[in-house]
Amino acid sequence: MKRLLRWFVYPLVFIAIGIGITQGYLYLFPPKPAMVVQTAGDNLARNVGGAGSLAVPTLAQGTIVEVRDGDSIQQAVLQAQPGDTVMVYPGTYSETVYIDKDDIVLLGVVQEGRWPTLDGKKELNDAILYSGSDITIDSFKITNYKGNGIMGQAGNNFVIRNNLIIDTGVYGIFPQFGTNGLIEHNILTGIEDAAIYVGMCDNVDVRHNEVFGNVAGIEIENTRHALVENNYVYDNAGGILAFITPGLPIKTTYDVIIRDNFVVNNNHVNFAAKGSIVANVPQGTGILVLAADDVIIENNIISGNDSVGIGITDLSLITDVSKDPGSEPNPDRVVILDNIMENNGNNPHGILKDLISVAFQEKGPDIMDTGKGTGKCIADQNRYRTLFVLGADYGLCDRQQYATDGIFTMTLPEMAPTEIIQDVSAEDFEQELGMRTYYGVCTGCHTYSVRMIGPSVKSIQALYFDDPQGIAEYINSPVKKREEFPEMPPQNYLTEETRMAVAKYMLQVSK
Repeated sequence: MKRLLRWFVYPLVFIAIGIGITQGYLYLFPPKPAMVVQTAGDNLARNVGGAGSLAVPTLAQGTIVEVRDGDSIQQAVLQAQPGDTVMVYPGTYSETVYIDKDDIVLLGVVQEGRWPTLDGKKELNDAILYSGSDITIDSFKITNYKGNGIMGQAGNNFVIRNNLIIDTGVYGIFPQFGTNGLIEHNILTGIEDAAIYVGMCDNVDVRHNEVFGNVAGIEIENTRHALVENNYVYDNAGGILAFITPGLPIKTTYDVIIRDNFVVNNNHVNFAAKGSIVANVPQGTGILVLAADDVIIENNIISGNDSVGIGITDLSLITDVSKDPGSEPNPDRVVILDNIMENNGNNPHGILKDLISVAFQEKGPDIMDTGKGTGKCIADQNRYRTLFVLGADYGLCDRQQYATDGIFTMTLPEMAPTEIIQDVSAEDFEQELGMRTYYGVCTGCHTYSVRMIGPSVKSIQALYFDDPQGIAEYINSPVKKREEFPEMPPQNYLTEETRMAVAKYMLQVSK
């Protein structure tokens, strides 16, 4: 019996030793990955939309258009057809890339720590602009631009991931007027407005990003159905913001989940452009809900924010709502479930400091509410230091009713449709083209009645009155006219037809 056991056990021991030696060797001396060369007809993993499927790789057919150091990314995009991938190898590319077609993957190749780098040299305004739908932008380093790192202009089904964005001016990642999007695994710093700014969008997930050293870390503005999850948000002036900005054509922000984020030490000096809305965000703010409705804040770690952990307020805190009576100014149905909050409010700043002083307190609270809005609740108010001004009323949340663990994503179960204008009159076509361009491009910097990055549309209407040609020419080749506003970048990538359509539309906007 012992001899039989030896014959059975000894081979197993030798096999185990062999496996261990092999694994140890591979750990110390891992094989170099083989270079993968894609050719026409090969498959390339990418993400497309549906029931969280923006995050689930599927296969797309198409040609691989390669770009190497010294080549032009824009020329490759012009060559690419829907379904193709533009694969960019390490190198420095000083250009603006504009994607005006659908179903394009812009994929960076990172080799031995070397990135494909878009460098604006503080001369160019934007790094990547896309107006097509079904766009993926993956694995680029973007730096030294004056305006935006990645900006979407009315494109649906977008995926923006794995990018390193440093000092790109006003915004880092800025999808505008798009439906069904995923922003994940990006690192952003040095942005003078919002590092990740989701503007007038629907059904967007923002997750697993690291944002630090910006004015605002993540801003959900005039957007519906958004999930902000598992982000590391630190050393910004304001961490995570759910906003309504008056004067935009989309008037609401609602159905926003902010969960499982690390929101810590957001005490950076606010270095936003003077006069802009975000310049009024108090330094030291962890999470700020400004007039947004149906916001759930759950399972976050919110610590070390000098002014306040969570602030809930109406539009009057930082803007003049009287200029846009169409925007309902109060935050309703805000739900605060279980969060870990400590060491907040040690050195309040700005208007929050004034409000705290009025309440005869020196230290800021974990949660502060300025008193407007209805239907709000907290799961366990005793867990937090609170300051409710003007009689803010909070009920007791039912955890089971409001828990979000059954919600995996805010993205759509199916791809959002790509709007195609056809079989309409020339007048209707121009009106639709003008509206989409106004929503997707112009409202990134201009509201109808409130100062944003640029002057209000009302002031532009007064200046140009009935001269759409003048606006169209200025869009193509702007010159600095007002000392108090930054110089507008040229929008000369827009066709002449588009510039005229949006100029006519801008002159007829009334709210």
